[in-house]
Amino acid sequence: MASQCSLSTLFPIQTQLDLALDEAATPQEEEHLVLQHLKDVDEREDLNIPDFQTGLEWLNTEGPLSLHKDLAGKVVLLDFFTYCCINCMHILPDLHQLEEKHSVEDGLVVVGVHSAKFPNEKVLDNVRSAVLRYDICHPVVNDSEARLWQELEVSCWPTLVLLGPRGNLLFSLVGEGHRNRMMLFTDSALGYYRQQGLLKTHTVGIKLYRDSLPPSILSFPGKVAIDNSKKRLAIADTGHHRILVVSSTGQLSHIIGGPESGRQDGDLSEASFNSPQGVAIKGDAVYVADTENHLIRKIDLLEERVSTLAGTGAQGTDKEGGTTGPQQPISSPWDVTLGTAGGVEDNVLWIAMAGSHQIWALFLADGNLPKGSLSKAGTCMRWAGSGSEENRNNSYPHKAGFAQPSGLALAPEEPWNCLYVADSESSTIRTLALKDGGVKLLVGGERDPMNLFAFGDVDGKGVEAKLQHPLGVAWAPEQSLLYLADSYNHKIKMVDPKTKHCCTLAGTGEAGDTLGPDFNKSCFNEPGGICVDSGGKLLYLADTNNHQVKILDLTSKTVSLFPISMDCTDSVSAKPSKPAKAPTLPKSAAKKAMPPVAVSVGQTLILSLTLSLPEGTKLTEEAPSCWALSAEGSEWLLDGKVVTGDILDLSRPLCISTKLPSVVKDSNSNPGLTLSVWVYYCMETGKACMMKAASFTQPLQVSANRGEEQVTVALTHAF
Repeated sequence: MASQCSLSTLFPIQTQLDLALDEAATPQEEEHLVLQHLKDVDEREDLNIPDFQTGLEWLNTEGPLSLHKDLAGKVVLLDFFTYCCINCMHILPDLHQLEEKHSVEDGLVVVGVHSAKFPNEKVLDNVRSAVLRYDICHPVVNDSEARLWQELEVSCWPTLVLLGPRGNLLFSLVGEGHRNRMMLFTDSALGYYRQQGLLKTHTVGIKLYRDSLPPSILSFPGKVAIDNSKKRLAIADTGHHRILVVSSTGQLSHIIGGPESGRQDGDLSEASFNSPQGVAIKGDAVYVADTENHLIRKIDLLEERVSTLAGTGAQGTDKEGGTTGPQQPISSPWDVTLGTAGGVEDNVLWIAMAGSHQIWALFLADGNLPKGSLSKAGTCMRWAGSGSEENRNNSYPHKAGFAQPSGLALAPEEPWNCLYVADSESSTIRTLALKDGGVKLLVGGERDPMNLFAFGDVDGKGVEAKLQHPLGVAWAPEQSLLYLADSYNHKIKMVDPKTKHCCTLAGTGEAGDTLGPDFNKSCFNEPGGICVDSGGKLLYLADTNNHQVKILDLTSKTVSLFPISMDCTDSVSAKPSKPAKAPTLPKSAAKKAMPPVAVSVGQTLILSLTLSLPEGTKLTEEAPSCWALSAEGSEWLLDGKVVTGDILDLSRPLCISTKLPSVVKDSNSNPGLTLSVWVYYCMETGKACMMKAASFTQPLQVSANRGEEQVTVALTHAF
């Protein structure tokens, strides 16, 4: 993109507008000022930018887009972002709201221009995963070498650039927090060019990658935590907006939330979350960092209720805190862990507040911070971090600086007596002393507190070691070792805090999904969370971009997939994991039409499916064999959703249950369900692997009269 102009040409003009808008007294005066600005800049020829360079990689489109062809006649909003950036994440809801208000046919197209900070973020597959994880539905171009960024002289993530219908610069907004002005600029530009007759209503070839994905049990799991006393884990199934509670052997006991995002307290069956990340579990209590709701939530498994402990549901800008939880605004909490501060055991929940670059404390019972006064139960306040995005160590906690802290691990024992912090944007692991709040470097980064670009993949001691955007840490007290998820290096590393030596434990450094046979031959993909069992022998890893939880056996040095059983033997009904259509069946799929079965309203229908593979074959463990239950044409049967699950074991029937609605909502239709399966299997000799699919159409004769509590239908198929 050989540029003829840049933002430096626009800034002096827009600065005058920004100053005038700050003084404007009414919305009408603001609109008049913006309209006059539009007339002035529209007449200038030195604000036209050239087209996108050819050869760039595009996502969510049918092909590359051109400003002078596909986007001619459109108002285009360029979002310069990098997917690790919390500030970039914060403006995504603003962009979504804008796209809800103005469609492509109305004349607006949003284009994400991904301009990487870290080397790992230049890889198209990783950008694609981020687009899926953040549910970005507009076109995204992977500007891996930051060519557009440099040509337009962009200097900050995020930066929004609004273009007119001939690719001419109109406005720019730097940083987050400009929703109202973004709306004003966009509304005015669309109105101005519509009146000029320069807007076109044609569609743009948008093709969402997410629509081609098969269903899976987990979607971008962010964190995993273990309660060793009850031998169960809590998993943040972030992409499905839900929390799973499972036994240490993988038996599912609770699904809370999902598949849609929401912000609902109450019964477990009604509660909802929005991209939850951090989890902490003790007894019957699960604490959740409900990241995109900007809330801290509590799941009470005994009372079967979810409540909000802190946050208002809107992103906060307060960097001090001190208010009672539900009245205290907070910003993008990313991890939580229980601790003790001047009171009874586990009287405080430590919070990695990624959005404000701080560590906060939520008092679950009365207590006090080091050298602090008494804090009553419910108080939510800052503990460490100035709020400036820095890599600054300091003996005074409020003068220290963090950069998007994303993982926490408590080491209360002497001589450690600290909280370990995975500080992702500075690529460091820091310690926060429990006695006085002093912040020190453990490994990574460099000594200049303003340099957030000291990253790499180097084993070593202290500042000599280099990490790349670590997101998770776990403390093993028995061995006095710290384990960390070096996320963008796709590795698990180990730190001896006594010597400050950091070394690679598992992973090759390349993104992948390989289980070994050894640690150094196993591959991960941006692992985000990690925890360790009570004996320090097993690590549980949220392998985020592989949509899996994995187990690292520290004795045998092997990696295995953590199986999650979703069948009905656990007395937990499967929940919808995606609101979209079921994946398309291949033309070769076997299709079986079953005879009608009589059912009653409110009845639980159980489909018991027995599948058998050809002799000499076995399920491919690493592949996503799965099933999907849909009701096309009779969507009311499943409340408009598609219910999905993984196929992990064919030694016994798959048991899939669904509770039929209590009222017949469409008496004129011929209701029915379709159960589809996709099975990946290999020759036991390892010479060939294949995927086969089948579907079963089950007509239902639904009676409005109540019948028995459940009915079972047996289905069989041999591949």
